Amino acid sequence: MDLSTLRGALFKKNITKILNFCCYEFLCFIHLHFYLVIHVYFFWFCTDFSRISWISDIIVVVSPENIETMKTIIEKYGHKRVTVVAGGITRHRSIFNGLKVFAENEFSSHLLQKPEVVIIHDAVRPFVEEDIISKVVMAAKEHGAAGAIRPLVSTVVASAADGFLDHSLERARYRASEMPQAFLFDVIYEAYQQCTDYDLDYGTECLHLALKYCKTNAKLVEGTADLWKVTYKRDLYAAESIIKDNLSQQVCVITNVKETLAQVGFLLPESLKSQIKVEAISVSLSKNDSRLQNIISGQCYNFVCVNEKRCALQETQELVDMLEKSNIPLLCPVVLILVHLDISENNSFSIGMEDLTTIKKFARETKKKNILVYGLLIQCKEHSRPTRSYKCTLY
Repeated sequence: MDLSTLRGALFKKNITKILNFCCYEFLCFIHLHFYLVIHVYFFWFCTDFSRISWISDIIVVVSPENIETMKTIIEKYGHKRVTVVAGGITRHRSIFNGLKVFAENEFSSHLLQKPEVVIIHDAVRPFVEEDIISKVVMAAKEHGAAGAIRPLVSTVVASAADGFLDHSLERARYRASEMPQAFLFDVIYEAYQQCTDYDLDYGTECLHLALKYCKTNAKLVEGTADLWKVTYKRDLYAAESIIKDNLSQQVCVITNVKETLAQVGFLLPESLKSQIKVEAISVSLSKNDSRLQNIISGQCYNFVCVNEKRCALQETQELVDMLEKSNIPLLCPVVLILVHLDISENNSFSIGMEDLTTIKKFARETKKKNILVYGLLIQCKEHSRPTRSYKCTLY
């Protein structure tokens, strides 16, 4: 079965735990006119940052009219360590407002503890890995400022006043400035305090402010190709495609401990390994299994449960309960495929229809919780020979 065909726009978590020795702050800036369109993508990357243990606070800067909406969404999806701040009319004024929550009471109900290092990132760059974040942070800790860069895709030219070419830049010598960027807090806050109104209204480069006002020369860190910016409507489709693809790359196969089912549970992961990452465990869902809890907390959004038909719903409900109690954000739907192996001799049509009605009702209820349930019924009859006959029903 092609798992990707069963998915909507879902989520994959890919993280390594590092830098537990120090806490940093994270500022996230939402383009005001773009917020309502892309909040799904924003919360995908916001979830990534909120799960990095060495980031102590996340400051979200939005337009004043969207503050309550943002707070509602943050509360709905259970994001922790998040403070919402009113933005300004320009990029630099919004960033400055975000920094002020550590120094000025008027921008927050209480002052947050001043960080050693602050990370600045754009919400419209949702695909950023922890590895590049940590590299930028460590470079800023050593040099005072650091930022991600990428090679220029096109040559940059300057036009004269009459609209004709004035000169062009040598592309090999220049780089595109990307996010994330990181700074020693005292460096970037002092730079913003010294900014002129012209800087705040027309400037765009934070690294330049650190150099201009604090004589801090930023370390440039080569970034990855996934730092691109969601700017145009077509970029939303590309972002959605990336999310769908990433979320279909991992599946957890859960089998009952019984021997017959364990054989199926072994063959299924083996057949899937060539296509996706597979976590296979053999466990009863009625028990509190630490391996399954770890897989769920790692934000796996795809599950295949192989079980006996007569007890499948009870065990499946226990998995649904585990998902609800976990910290996994159900912003994107979880896909749950039930493989029912019926080895009984009494496989009557009426019993099959009754079971089908029950599972459909169960699926309707779980859909309200953003959990999509699909089922595969395998009717297996024993013979005197060591072979079996199978009848499969997809529902």
